[in-house]
Amino acid sequence: MPFITLEGIDGCGKSTQARLIAAALEHAGHDVLLLREPGGVEISEKIRALLLDPANGAMCDACELLLYEAARAQLVHETVRPALAAGRVVVCDRFFDSTTAYQGFAGSVKREDAEVANALAVGDCVPDLTLVFDIDLELAQQRRGERADAVDRMEAKGFAFQQRVAEGFRTIAREQPARVKLIDASQTLDAVFACALAELAGVGLAVSADDARCALATLMAPVE
Repeated sequence: MPFITLEGIDGCGKSTQARLIAAALEHAGHDVLLLREPGGVEISEKIRALLLDPANGAMCDACELLLYEAARAQLVHETVRPALAAGRVVVCDRFFDSTTAYQGFAGSVKREDAEVANALAVGDCVPDLTLVFDIDLELAQQRRGERADAVDRMEAKGFAFQQRVAEGFRTIAREQPARVKLIDASQTLDAVFACALAELAGVGLAVSADDARCALATLMAPVE
């Protein structure tokens, strides 16, 4: 079954879209596994805590890269590969394109080194479809609406860093158009979701209008 990943700068709305996509596919009758990176399994979640903790500001870029790859390797080994082998659809909020964009384009790591590290971590476990949610940085910041003390270590790297990340994702999309699809995330949530579903249909994951409405209703339902 297909392996779907979602990418974009912080505040682009990809995590919401990941939940919507997973819910829509479940309503359509698919067995879906929704994951996030870094994290998804116990070892990787512990690494996530190290990576995002603002107290770890002294972490160098090489250490950061290798920690991301360690978390990813464990996730692929323990969860992604077995799920795909079992016929499940895997939807992952971030994957190796984030490393290429954040560490290879925006950070000090050479892009080719980031890509070699990615290959070591995932082997042949490459997404069938990657959706990049492209958005203006000012709008992304407005949508986050986070307090300063809620910003994690990666978000704290600043505006110029995020600009380089965004351009990195756009470059990846231009270079790999068969796999990586750029979606205008400045649209309404419904419109962005519709664009994502259109791309899913291209890899054999068609979702009916009723299933899409059910997914939206599930997301908007109040938490009891």
